Amino acid sequence: MSHNSVTFGEFIIAKRKEKDLSARQLALSMGMTPEYMCDIEKGRKSAISGEYVNGFIRVLNLSGEELELFYDLLAIAQKSVSADLPEYIMEHELVRTALRMAKKNQVPDEKWQKFINEIIKTE
Repeated sequence: MSHNSVTFGEFIIAKRKEKDLSARQLALSMGMTPEYMCDIEKGRKSAISGEYVNGFIRVLNLSGEELELFYDLLAIAQKSVSADLPEYIMEHELVRTALRMAKKNQVPDEKWQKFINEIIKTE
């Protein structure tokens, strides 16, 4: 699954089906009403509390790339920044500076990809 091919709700549906859970079972295991779960899966609700975010992560056993995709899709639905990034951004002044300069100069994806490739080479 990629960011472009699936919505947050579709991601939740796919992951719960992988765990052989109905929407009702997933909702109840998280202390959520089935109606609210339906609204999330259909894309009608995107404002999800931290308690529910942690519930999805725990019950669906998300880790690694799945967890990053979960955070990104939720952020896209909420029109916000992925929940795993703000703390890192705020702890590093150079990251904030780089992001602002990239925004100001409209840095294209190709330059970001080169930057990522450089980071990977140095690991």
